[in-house]
Amino acid sequence: MSSHTAASATPRGVSASVKRPAKSAPAKVSRLAKPAQMSLEEWQTALRRQFGREQSFTLENIGTERVFSEFIVRNPERGTAYRVAIRGPRPGDNFCACPDFATNTLGTCKHVEFALAKLERQRGGKAALRTGFQPAYSEIVLKYGAQREVRFLPGRECPRGLLALAGKTFDADGCLRPEAYATFERFLAEAARFQHDLRCYDDVLGFIAEVRDAAERRRRIDAAFPQGVRSAALDTLLKAELYDYQRQGALFAARAGRCLIGDEMGLGKTIQALAAAEIMARHLGVARVLIICPTSLKHQWEREIAHFTKRPACVIEGSRVRRQELFAGEGFFKITNYDTVYRDLDLITGWGADLVILDEAQRIKNWQTRAARSVKKIVTPYAIVLTGTPLENRLEELVSIVEFVDRHRLGPTFRFLANHQMCDDHGKVIGYRDLDPSASPWLRS
Repeated sequence: MSSHTAASATPRGVSASVKRPAKSAPAKVSRLAKPAQMSLEEWQTALRRQFGREQSFTLENIGTERVFSEFIVRNPERGTAYRVAIRGPRPGDNFCACPDFATNTLGTCKHVEFALAKLERQRGGKAALRTGFQPAYSEIVLKYGAQREVRFLPGRECPRGLLALAGKTFDADGCLRPEAYATFERFLAEAARFQHDLRCYDDVLGFIAEVRDAAERRRRIDAAFPQGVRSAALDTLLKAELYDYQRQGALFAARAGRCLIGDEMGLGKTIQALAAAEIMARHLGVARVLIICPTSLKHQWEREIAHFTKRPACVIEGSRVRRQELFAGEGFFKITNYDTVYRDLDLITGWGADLVILDEAQRIKNWQTRAARSVKKIVTPYAIVLTGTPLENRLEELVSIVEFVDRHRLGPTFRFLANHQMCDDHGKVIGYRDLDPSASPWLRS
């Protein structure tokens, strides 16, 4: 059986131009429905890659390398800027300082994907990213996943002595040992003797401080109230007798540092918050408490504070100049309303509250509102969120409120919603499932 080949019609010696098929753009990934062939994580990663590569962000190299460097990714439309560190092409190789990267557990975000797309278009960029990067210097980084972990990444010039020292502080996988959080500064001091470039980033130090503060806070509260709700120190905490459940709520809030109290109306959420604030003042060094509530409740809070405590309170109101004067004045409690947080964010930041109490916290249930976005920009070590209103429409409302308390508590929003929402073929929410706290570790207190 013979095989036949079609003869070319081009005369010998004449070159023919062969048209190559144009590269088709990759198919768009739906934002509403997960493709059947993708896992939930693959889908969310693809969405961030797709969205990031469509943006008109700007990229500024602030490091010393051409590809594997530190960058600032700016969004001119929103005026935001985040530090991005590029170390390779795979999820988990890189870092971004944005909130989504810190909580999504995917190891990437739209800013990382934008930076990767820009670098791939540079001469030699793709090849460099495929090869990967092991710097001469060593790093201590915070890995963002289902649980945050402090990790030691040795560089190619890491001295053997430093590797041996790190082996006592970090486990075989490079994770900081639980008992080493308390002595981390000692490790850094001993590591400095090797005169090796060891880089420890701000989010690492912040997380270690957070872990240590939580342990110290629990120790102090347990020492001050050794019998729990039966402790005598609670008898004279406020100018009123506390019920046992209110004592329990106040101690819970003080031990947690940041929490949500969701008792029904009439059960005394206000007095629990004031009792917790008093505990924090006496035992945790809290000296400035910011109360944010609806406008109609500001003077009611002032009266409640005078009735139950001996602490001075100041209602923030009036013109911008007057509000500035009030923030600058004396007062353990400052009481403001949701509507003015946006305009007074600089004054609030300058005052530097230790504890913020959000009353009627359903006011921030919609994270797209200006009030919600402004409140979430307030940074304080302690927070108490009060709400007696059940969620009415969407599970995202719970996510928005809890995000202020602890943005890591519910895990990635996309996974939380996938676990508890029921959707039709078009992505429309038609119901919820498994919202009993006993069925979901995310919802347990």
